[in-house]
Amino acid sequence: MPRSELRARDSLERHAGLRVDGARLLRCLDELAAIGSDPAGGITRLGLSPQEHAARTYLRDLCAAAGLEAETDPAGNLLVRRPGTPRRAVPVLLVGSHVDTVVQGGRLDGAYGVVAAIEVLRVLHEHDVDLPVEMVAVAFANEEGALIQTPFWGSHALCGSLEDGLAAKDRAGRPVSAYLAQTGGDPDRLAEAAWPPGSVAAFLELHIEQGPTLERLGVPIGVVDGIVGRTILDIEVVGEAQHAGTTPMRDRRDALVAAAEIILAVQRVAAEQGVCATATTGYVEAHPNVTNTITGHVRLTAEVRDTDPDRIARGEAAVRAECAQVAAASGCAVEVEIGMRSRPVSTAGPLRDVIREAAETLDLPHLTMPSGAGHDAQIVARVAPIGMIFVPSKQGVSHAPGEDTAPGDLVHGTNVLLHAVLGAQTAVGLHGDHVGDV
Repeated sequence: MPRSELRARDSLERHAGLRVDGARLLRCLDELAAIGSDPAGGITRLGLSPQEHAARTYLRDLCAAAGLEAETDPAGNLLVRRPGTPRRAVPVLLVGSHVDTVVQGGRLDGAYGVVAAIEVLRVLHEHDVDLPVEMVAVAFANEEGALIQTPFWGSHALCGSLEDGLAAKDRAGRPVSAYLAQTGGDPDRLAEAAWPPGSVAAFLELHIEQGPTLERLGVPIGVVDGIVGRTILDIEVVGEAQHAGTTPMRDRRDALVAAAEIILAVQRVAAEQGVCATATTGYVEAHPNVTNTITGHVRLTAEVRDTDPDRIARGEAAVRAECAQVAAASGCAVEVEIGMRSRPVSTAGPLRDVIREAAETLDLPHLTMPSGAGHDAQIVARVAPIGMIFVPSKQGVSHAPGEDTAPGDLVHGTNVLLHAVLGAQTAVGLHGDHVGDV
């Protein structure tokens, strides 16, 4: 057995009784939830906004007080290390998630994985745990893409897959460079955020499930075997704005009515036709948006998701066909463009085994399951093996103010992450050898 693996197994055995500080974890989550708290409910902490920057600042200060080293890279990613960890000199075990939210989102989506990663790093530092492959905690910037219309911004930047990064903008046309300059990033050095090939030995992400499966089955830990891919279609409907009282019904080209037909058709693609797992319209913008004027212009999105890339492609084709039919029937012009594509990915088998072993060490039942939501992990999968851990979501609620998880489950998940980090050392090895195909 290689010396690195012997060293890792010895460390795992010596630290089998190690646990995270649950009270500290929960307190940090509560304090972080106050940043971006929305008076209308939930949390609005959009990616690359001042609120996301404030969250990173809070975490950076917390880490500094704990004796850890934290920095923000040019893309706005927060990176946290133990003192003396080499900067990209050797491959690292990257662990984390994101701290941005959707509008009026929940307090745990993404943030839980970041706080848990930092808590694990604190425990390793406090107990002077020697790791063959050093762990680095990360809070990726702008995972949601709710403000700057480029989801997975930070993980793409770190992995070197951020194409035309400075072309990104918000829906009003304000460029990402303006946001970066105000929130701790550096648009002039954006390319420097990319890590050299081979820098990441593996990536682990702890997350709430965002669905009802674990809670319904009474299982505290999910071992993710795959993450769905998705395609977002940007749809523009152009009709004719006219007076609502004087224009006969038969003479109208109502863009909002046409958009409504498209919205219903998008739902049918998944719900009735079963072409793909899910199909959703989540954004609609109508103009001129006044009571007594027929709508002349609508912008909306259609998103299709599945774990099978062929089904995603068929879902996209079905939505396009429905849009063409609506255009022909309504007299409105309908344009469809690709907003974003992400491919489905599988997690690495050896990392799934490590997570299962960690759960079993802690006497926690576990379930192997797919993720219906997208995550930074699927971007990192382009450059390194990935593993994901789920904990239950109360009533399956997420991306909403009611998002929550029982405190005990949050602590259980973080302890599984801690032992998965320790166990991953035997799979990753001293020189960061990949742990298997993804």
